[in-house]
Amino acid sequence: MTRSNDAAGTSPGRTRRQALGLVGFGAALLGASAMSRSALAQGDDAILTEALVLRDPEIPAAGNVDGDISIVEWFDYNCPYCRKIDPELRQVIQDDGKVRLVLKDWPILGPVSKVAARMALAAKYQDKFMAAHEAMIGVSSKLTEPRINELLAGAGIDMDRLKRDLETNAKAIDGILARNNDQALAFGFKGTPSFIVGKFRVPGVLTMAEFELVIADARKAKAGKG
Repeated sequence: MTRSNDAAGTSPGRTRRQALGLVGFGAALLGASAMSRSALAQGDDAILTEALVLRDPEIPAAGNVDGDISIVEWFDYNCPYCRKIDPELRQVIQDDGKVRLVLKDWPILGPVSKVAARMALAAKYQDKFMAAHEAMIGVSSKLTEPRINELLAGAGIDMDRLKRDLETNAKAIDGILARNNDQALAFGFKGTPSFIVGKFRVPGVLTMAEFELVIADARKAKAGKG
């Protein structure tokens, strides 16, 4: 996991239950009002509704958009752990076939991270959010503004339109980033990547096998069996 002011890896060999227990096992989204009231200013707890956490209409979904379980990831394009886990997470989602992925930009690693997040969100107005996301999350080196422009242009994004959409939709884009940040803080996340899997919060990196087990647990919880 990458923190806003530090980088710390996860402990090898930890169990799935230990991973989920780092900040409290099985935090139910529908019952999150008490948690949100303690973490946010009074009146702001509406950001932790299931609809906004799992199905924010302003954020495009990947994977199976009609899937029975949602994975929500808070990430930063300059987070090395986010980059490392991305192909493994995508493989799990592809293999499962019934998981919906929601990608929440949480640019906590500096100004360039915020530039990258805003540009990715602006790309959705030309239906290129995923192209922008994949271009930036797939690199191994730290992003710079010139490198971001190069990557996005190479991904087939109309850069002139992107600039126009950034200006036209600045309020909406900044609103998404503020909402993502408020949710992450309310859930007690300390860095990237952090996840919600179904009704469980997972603060950190999991292996493919651990993700598969958490998804299975989420399905059991949804069916009232866990």
